[in-house]
Amino acid sequence: MIDGLIFDKDGTLFDFRVSWGNWAGTFLRRIASDEAHARRLGQAIGYDLEDGSFAPDSPVIAATAADIAAALLPHLPGLTHAELTDRIDASAGMAPMSEAVPLRPLLEGLRSKGLRLGLATNDSEIPARQHLATHGITDCFDFIAGYDSGHGPKPGPGMCLAFARETGLDPARVAMVGDSRHDLEAGRAAGMRTIAVLTGVAKREDLAPHADVVLTDIGAIPGWLAGL
Repeated sequence: MIDGLIFDKDGTLFDFRVSWGNWAGTFLRRIASDEAHARRLGQAIGYDLEDGSFAPDSPVIAATAADIAAALLPHLPGLTHAELTDRIDASAGMAPMSEAVPLRPLLEGLRSKGLRLGLATNDSEIPARQHLATHGITDCFDFIAGYDSGHGPKPGPGMCLAFARETGLDPARVAMVGDSRHDLEAGRAAGMRTIAVLTGVAKREDLAPHADVVLTDIGAIPGWLAGL
């Protein structure tokens, strides 16, 4: 029995390649001195400026804004880590997100079944809330946390456990939903079920060993729940 679901954001609620591929190219060109510099910045974070693709180990996929800033900082003399992190957060909050599936009908349907819903992202909390608000779904969540909300980043279990604690749910009756190993490892560490989705960069074979089930996207969750 599942009483709650806690979702990752990027690559789970929102299609990663479409949403962050567009953002990365725009952001890097904005902070670079020229196109060659932008390409070097892209290489530093595992992003190909020419085709808009990410390497599997890119920090943009599952790391924090502070981690992305740390990777870029050696190539941006004159900026401090804090300044660059702030720039990333400000830009990320304005990034146009592409819904992996129509989100409001799905989330309302899950809530109508009595499920409690949470969000645990390695994005910062402020831009995460901006993305939810832009898509009109903030009210669908009982809990929203970023890596900077005081519970620690994934793959640590802090955000997952905080969701269970704040909603009064048994972690064993909650499922963590995500597109990366960080998400699934966080859920497992919290004693939760784990659902992998393929709307990020990771492939099925990379996620399957860490998940109770691998779904094409979050739109398949109601069917999976019905089959439990």
